[in-house]
Amino acid sequence: MVSRSLNRFQTLLRSLPPLQTEESIALRVLVQVLVAVAIAATDVAAGTQTSLWAIPCSFLGGWWSWKQRHRRSLETQFAISIGMLVALGLFFGRLLESLGDTRLTLAELLVHLQVLHSFDLPRRKDLGYSMVIGLILLGVAATLSQTMAFAPLLVVALAIALPMLVLDYRSQLGLGNSPQGAGERKQGTRSPWKTILAPKQFLVLILAITVLGLAVFAVLPRFPGYQLRTFPVAAPPGLLDRDFDTDADVGAIENPGYDEDGSGAGDGTGNGDQMDTTFYYGFSSRMNQNLVGELIPKTVLRVRSQAKGFWRVLAFDQYTGQGWEISRNEEEDLLNLDRPSWSYRFLLPPVEAAAGTREVIQSYTVVSTLPNLIPTMANARELYFPTRELVMDSERSLRSPRILDEGLTYSVISQVPIRNRTLLREAGTDYGRSIREHYLAVPSALRDRLAALSTSMLARTETPRESIYEQVLYLTQAVKQGYEIRADVMPLAPEQDLVEAFFFDRQGGYPDHFASALALLLRSRGIPARLAVGFAPGEFNPFTGLYEVKNTDAHAIVEVYFPNYGWYGFDPIPGHPLVPPSIEDNETFAALERLWAWIAGWLPAPLRSWLDGAIAAIAAAAGAILGWLLAVVTGSWLGAIAGAILAVVIAWGLLLLWRWGRRWRYRRSLRKLHPLEALYRQTVDWLAIDVPRQPWQTPLEYAHAYGQTRAAAGPEGMARSQFLTEVTGAYCGWRYGDRTPTAADIQRLTERFGGLRRSRRAPRPRPLALVSKS
Repeated sequence: MVSRSLNRFQTLLRSLPPLQTEESIALRVLVQVLVAVAIAATDVAAGTQTSLWAIPCSFLGGWWSWKQRHRRSLETQFAISIGMLVALGLFFGRLLESLGDTRLTLAELLVHLQVLHSFDLPRRKDLGYSMVIGLILLGVAATLSQTMAFAPLLVVALAIALPMLVLDYRSQLGLGNSPQGAGERKQGTRSPWKTILAPKQFLVLILAITVLGLAVFAVLPRFPGYQLRTFPVAAPPGLLDRDFDTDADVGAIENPGYDEDGSGAGDGTGNGDQMDTTFYYGFSSRMNQNLVGELIPKTVLRVRSQAKGFWRVLAFDQYTGQGWEISRNEEEDLLNLDRPSWSYRFLLPPVEAAAGTREVIQSYTVVSTLPNLIPTMANARELYFPTRELVMDSERSLRSPRILDEGLTYSVISQVPIRNRTLLREAGTDYGRSIREHYLAVPSALRDRLAALSTSMLARTETPRESIYEQVLYLTQAVKQGYEIRADVMPLAPEQDLVEAFFFDRQGGYPDHFASALALLLRSRGIPARLAVGFAPGEFNPFTGLYEVKNTDAHAIVEVYFPNYGWYGFDPIPGHPLVPPSIEDNETFAALERLWAWIAGWLPAPLRSWLDGAIAAIAAAAGAILGWLLAVVTGSWLGAIAGAILAVVIAWGLLLLWRWGRRWRYRRSLRKLHPLEALYRQTVDWLAIDVPRQPWQTPLEYAHAYGQTRAAAGPEGMARSQFLTEVTGAYCGWRYGDRTPTAADIQRLTERFGGLRRSRRAPRPRPLALVSKS
């Protein structure tokens, strides 16, 4: 019974029609090369080495499938099936290990399937499957890439894809992709290698597509990312599932450049009054602002965020006279945070924010080693981090069990407070006991002098500053404008006070000294303030969509407490914005804004000012409309259906508008021609649907070729051929001879043309640009 069934199955296989194989070596090679480039692009973006084995195996499979293209090999297909099951098992195993981002895991599955599939590519549609895998891998590489290293591979993929698509299209039409014989070329035809894969044409096409793509990229609106809530997490070996050692102090800050007390001896030099050239001196439990020196610029972070922000790292509550320290830094003052074993998610306690908040999602990738302090935007609520434990101090600063190594990626969801100026003006002064104890302290020798200085500053205003918020804004601006950054500051003597020297002796200091001075100035007026340190947003790269943050972007700001509303940052450093960047800054058209800033630098000031206002209004309106449409479409199923209907209506409207514009342009071009030439052009364009005119054909050659092709098409074809011959003769006699047609002749030919078109509904003429000149 079993043998009989097998015999029937084999008989059925033999009776199947032969496979339609793809005989074009060029198409097969281009598909394999595109897939190889896509695999290499994924490796470059993700830092993996899959291409070392995947690309050779894929080419080996392509060679094998070419040799076996006319055979049905059950053994090969069975082996491929087993291999796909193994690949699926590996995929699920990796999926269980990767609790965060699964993009790279899915890409590895596609690579495994492509390598196996390359051993069985007899048909054209199977090549199409490989093309799709190549495009998906390029898309994955684009989302993973954080540098410009992906760009050259994208250009190479474009250069491969264009001829590949042409050859694939010819294969679908059954035209073949092999060069024709020399005898055929002598009869007037050209090799497809010269007419379709001409290097000059493709070079121009690639250049045009690249320029057009960059132009579209420049004007494309950048909506907030992470519409889908997938949060990347990647861990170096030393951080995965790490917890605090029992022998070490839980929550201790580790800064490789400094000792625990903030002195600059952590770099091994033994020179305690010098800043480390790599690590920022403020990322310690004690911030010694009496150090001198400067950082050597080095990229340390790449950040993808829904909004530009101040990447906050640490905050201090106690002024020491020459710096700051965290007064509540013992183990009992720290909050231990744990995550479940099946998720990277840490839940953080909420904060007060009566003015409202806005969710901002960020992903950070560490490029160079950082202390074990975790940068986030203000008021982080969820943290996706690979260690098993974390701690949070009383200033909501987060600490990892060990330093942040290169290659670490983590994600944060922050509920950033909205800076509503109207509400903040109404904030009272009912501070709680903890706020009064920790954020109002000022050295007794300075309190009266600083209070008098702040009163004299506020007295210069034309209108009284009644609210606390307005006073803070004005004093921040006064410190920013009234004092200078000085690079020649000498270390203070042990008995000297930093803020006293800043205001009354030096009239300025290092950039971070401005934040210390403002914090104590506000405290002297009974306004709670603390010093916070972190990174400025950094340089936004419009090609990667990432903020590239350097160690030199680290600086200090002042955070001020408003009852019921929480803490808000203010930046008194000259050259910095008055308030740190936050959710109020719109990055929808960031690339276009930077392009306009470069152009505007060459325009007169009045014209530039007027254009800035107009462009800002248009961009804001466009961003608001598109954001509203996106919210409606993604808000519910009904919104999605309405969005689909609207998209169809808009597409039809644009199609009709384009076709109307094409006909208008065509008719406008005809009006510029002699009536006989216009009639000839219309005739050729109308008849080209039956027999296209080749660029090398003269009018008489085309008329002859049309007559030969349409001779067997019946009376209608004969009538068209005769009319074309007559119009061509009149046109050539007028253009190349001395025969000028009369108005009656032109009128007669025009009427005959109209009659032929009415005899059968004619297709709409193509644009003039598609018609070749004689």
